[in-house]
Amino acid sequence: MNKTTKAVLLSTLVFPGCGHLWLKSKVKGTLLISISVICLYFLLARSVAVANEISAKILSGEIPLDVSRISSAITAGLAESNQQLSLATWGLVLCWLFAIFDSYRIAQKSP
Repeated sequence: MNKTTKAVLLSTLVFPGCGHLWLKSKVKGTLLISISVICLYFLLARSVAVANEISAKILSGEIPLDVSRISSAITAGLAESNQQLSLATWGLVLCWLFAIFDSYRIAQKSP
């Protein structure tokens, strides 16, 4: 497997920035990993908060054990912070795409 393929696969399949670290571009790799981790943190923190809110409402009897009612509660809970979630999602996607294409570019330039 050549250097370009390995760098692109690391950035694509493992995590954004891993290909940069493998190519010895430590600053850019660390920056990409940091941005990705921050975006993932916001996505997971909001998802866990909504899950905790809904489980508390189920345990208190406010929401019955009905799949459609639970599903609508999840949708309503996530809709409250829709702008933050979409910003974190787009940040993660753009960071991942940048990491893929930039690791390809760096690997092509290096001997």
